[in-house]
Amino acid sequence: MAESNSPGTATAAAAPPARGSQADRGRGGRSELLTDRGTTTIGDGVVTKVAGMAAREVAGVHALGGGASRALGAMTSKVGLSDERGQGVSVEVGEREAAIDITVVVDYGESIPRVATAVRDNVIKRVESITGLSVIEVNVEVDDLYFGDDGDSDDESRVS
Repeated sequence: MAESNSPGTATAAAAPPARGSQADRGRGGRSELLTDRGTTTIGDGVVTKVAGMAAREVAGVHALGGGASRALGAMTSKVGLSDERGQGVSVEVGEREAAIDITVVVDYGESIPRVATAVRDNVIKRVESITGLSVIEVNVEVDDLYFGDDGDSDDESRVS
């Protein structure tokens, strides 16, 4: 796109300035969020929560977030200070588009490429249908595998 965003250059007559995100570049067309009767703005927190809930709906996703964020989230949720729906999700939201990064823990035995594709597809479907934003990318990072039993069980020992 050969558009200049230097100061003093008008981009769209009725559109408010972009919120500093690269997510608005690259796609044109009519948006349900920008109309002749006003503008609807979707907050980053809304997109974060929708994307987090959508990722959790996918079979094979055990949890969201890296090890440190999961540990911190567990501590803050015990005292009622956190909302886990946004854990492990990072977004860039523009006027019409969004880019999303998600960190997941996959259940052992699941196909990681299948789970990542399913997460990507479900997040795009949910965010676009709920917010009206066009999702330009969803990056999925698999941070860990969940093995079901972390060795804390009281099962019978193999040796006596």
